[in-house]
Amino acid sequence: MKPARAKTPRKPLVKKGSQANLKDPVGVYCRVRPLSFPDQECCIEVINNTTVQLHTPEGYRLNRNGDYKETQYSFKQVFGTHTTQKELFDVVANPLVDDLIHGKNGLLFTYGVTGSGKTHTMTGSTGEGGLLPRCLDMIFNSIGSFQAKRYVFKSNDRNSMDIQCEVDALLERQKREAMPNPKTPSSKRQIDPEFADMINVQEFCKAGEVDEDSVYGVFVSYIEIYNNYIYDLLEEVPFDPIKPKLPQSKMLREDKNHNMYVAGCTEVEVKSTEEAFEVFWRGQKKRRIANTHLNRESSRSHSVFNIKLVQAPLDADGDNVLQEKEQIIISQLSLVDLAGSERTNRTKAEGNRLREAGNINQSLMTLRTCMEVLRENQMYGTNKMVPYRDSKLTHLFKNYFDGEGKVRMIVCVNPKAEDYEESLQVMRFAEVTQEVEVARPVDKVICGLTPGRRYRNQARGGPVGDEPLVAEVVLQSFPPLPSCEILDINDEHTLPRLIEALEKRHHLRQMMIDEFNKQSNTFKTLLQEFDNAVLNKENYIQGKLNEKEKVISGQKLEIERLEKKNKTLEYKIEILEKTTTIYEEDKRNLQQELETQNQKLQRQFSDKRRLEARLQGMVTETTMKWQKECERRVAATQLEMQNKLWVKDEKLKQLKAIVTEPKTEKPERPSRERDREKVTQRSVSPSPVPNAPPIRLRHRRSRSAGDRWVDHKPASNVQTETVMQPHVPHAITVSVANEKALAKCEKYMLTHQELASDGEIETKLIKGDVYKTRGGGQSVQFTDIETLKQESPSGSRKRRSSTVAPAQPDGTESEWTDVETRCSMAVEMRAGSQLGPGYQHHAQPK
Repeated sequence: MKPARAKTPRKPLVKKGSQANLKDPVGVYCRVRPLSFPDQECCIEVINNTTVQLHTPEGYRLNRNGDYKETQYSFKQVFGTHTTQKELFDVVANPLVDDLIHGKNGLLFTYGVTGSGKTHTMTGSTGEGGLLPRCLDMIFNSIGSFQAKRYVFKSNDRNSMDIQCEVDALLERQKREAMPNPKTPSSKRQIDPEFADMINVQEFCKAGEVDEDSVYGVFVSYIEIYNNYIYDLLEEVPFDPIKPKLPQSKMLREDKNHNMYVAGCTEVEVKSTEEAFEVFWRGQKKRRIANTHLNRESSRSHSVFNIKLVQAPLDADGDNVLQEKEQIIISQLSLVDLAGSERTNRTKAEGNRLREAGNINQSLMTLRTCMEVLRENQMYGTNKMVPYRDSKLTHLFKNYFDGEGKVRMIVCVNPKAEDYEESLQVMRFAEVTQEVEVARPVDKVICGLTPGRRYRNQARGGPVGDEPLVAEVVLQSFPPLPSCEILDINDEHTLPRLIEALEKRHHLRQMMIDEFNKQSNTFKTLLQEFDNAVLNKENYIQGKLNEKEKVISGQKLEIERLEKKNKTLEYKIEILEKTTTIYEEDKRNLQQELETQNQKLQRQFSDKRRLEARLQGMVTETTMKWQKECERRVAATQLEMQNKLWVKDEKLKQLKAIVTEPKTEKPERPSRERDREKVTQRSVSPSPVPNAPPIRLRHRRSRSAGDRWVDHKPASNVQTETVMQPHVPHAITVSVANEKALAKCEKYMLTHQELASDGEIETKLIKGDVYKTRGGGQSVQFTDIETLKQESPSGSRKRRSSTVAPAQPDGTESEWTDVETRCSMAVEMRAGSQLGPGYQHHAQPK
């Protein structure tokens, strides 16, 4: 095996000796055209079907000793002067078309000097269709009955195809029917007599083993490469007689599969050989040709006619196309008619013709250089860069030499002696080319659905759908069956009569089936004719889209201008976005730093709250402890006072007894010392708490004389007519506690009224200190309660304010002494809150 060739960038290099891919050499064929005149000198002789020999013409001495040199060149096959177009097609192009239908790409190009018959080989002449019309005829003969409706496949600008359902395709057909000048010619039009004889191929040719469970679509495009610029020959340019508009060159692009294609190239969907060749002929009229000294109609550009075949499988029911873009297989056959290589001193070219010739020779030289580098890399294992990009021609077809399809070349030569030197260079190039090996393309597999879906669906939708009606008609037309009842074992007449009747019914049934099948076939023929008529109408309407396409082309140019402007704005936006990104990054950093500080402050605040909660717990515990101690002392004091009252009651009883006792005898008056001893003995009671300290009354008026007060008097309070009325100087009187008043004062007093147990109104003055809180609000800590009560004179007990009564003149103590339970409570007010009536019961005495 030969060493593997090096591939262009983006392709992995195949190592020397690798068996990963099978390779085939480039198929190079030679065709010798007949001489224009019989008496012309001939320099090329066909030795056999694979070899030609070049003779040195008279006047060309190539060796030092003056001898004439004869050189032989071998090809895959040589076609002589009497070879027909059919024979050439069967050997060279037929396998490429067969591969195209089976999903493989192909490249066929003709190469030779000017006037060697390249265009005749590719296009043909009157009565002799060339390779191009024969390829089209074979394609449509193979897929004619399996073609999809127009616009089921839709080309896009990314060298791929979109697929749409039958309904969308129908809507697009109807939309394009209303547009004038269709781009695709209609089958109803008369064929142009200029090429009618070229496409009238007598021999029927068809590919074998066409996938019947798929639908096909054919798209053609036609471009030329002129002065190393690519032009679309099918592009409709609006005609302006005042200021003609020059055609715009196209750019080469690379699709997602790294295949090269011409961006913005017009692709026309065709449904027959006539339509396809009419599209080709329309572009052929735009191709650049000129009259040179060597050829009256010399091609001044390389032309490329692409036939793209799109294949998609039917769904599981065999009704519609499978709506999966991944299942679409696209294969392409490129037919290239190269411009002839020529020497300028022979063509007598000047001006534009001279520049054209130089560009033609330059592109052909680049093609030859690429072949030489490919052969060198494969034969010697080198890794030289193949200069595909030096020419648009080689750059466009580099994928074929990288293993994307078969490559075939037909070398056309003119045996006349004047072309000897050019023919010699052509032979050398052919010798180099056929030593280049191209990787064999792999077979593409479509989806793994069950084969035979199309015809199974047709059978299901044909006679089967009408079977109930036919059966009913058949049953009604059949003769009645005789009696089938057998009563005697020796009955020999019933069964024969039954068999005879069944045979008649069977014969009649068979006749009716044949008649039904005949009518079904007739109906199918009518449907086919109707479908063809509809298809022709679609083709006719398709041609009305030319003017709209022209408008669209102009709009596309405007869109391109706007796109360039859009790119500039996008670049500015990108710069602004980068600047914004930098600022956003700085913002994020500052936010993170701020969050870190907030977390730190939150932790400190949490620690402070925990410490406050701990201290509050300690304060609460201490408060409860002292409250219990106060309660114990109050209980002891109450017991002592009850003892004193009991002693006084006893004294009153004795006094009463003395007063009410008859004065018969004058009793002896007990001494005061004795009474004092008795009273002391009765009044002494064990104290619950030994050595309990006396209760110290609170006197806060002198302490708060200079403070400002909030005098909170709820609106629900009742006005009393007592002599003693609470009056606080420098006070702010409010009916509802609010934050504004509390912020201006240091003391707080709540006047609270409630109904006592004896039915009288009891007024309590609840006093407290105002403190500022951490949250910006105020809190009130209650410190003292004063009670003012009004009683009837008939009451046995009098409650006075919480001041101590003075001693009686007779030395006895006051009968009643109020014992006030003093409590303190702190209520924190948040900022914006109000101290409502709900707090007025929080300081009830225990």
